[in-house]
Amino acid sequence: MKQLGRFTFPETSDEVREWVVRTRVHALASTALAVAHTRIEGAWCAYCMGVPGINHNDEYEKVLKQGDKLSEEIARLIFPEFDDVPYAR
Repeated sequence: MKQLGRFTFPETSDEVREWVVRTRVHALASTALAVAHTRIEGAWCAYCMGVPGINHNDEYEKVLKQGDKLSEEIARLIFPEFDDVPYAR
């Protein structure tokens, strides 16, 4: 696997089967979440959306599916742990 910062990405088809997406959640407010996740091609992206704010552990997946993609500039400010990983276009 290829190491980029704190994250690993697959380089072979065997590694693809073992690879696990990494997700980070950042509450912008009790009812607004930003969620970042790694992508199999060796990049990451982040999304933002309003949520009910009842349980962020239950709400973050909806943000990934239906949220608005953040610009790279904003995403990097919120998620500095991805500094060494390219942002997905």
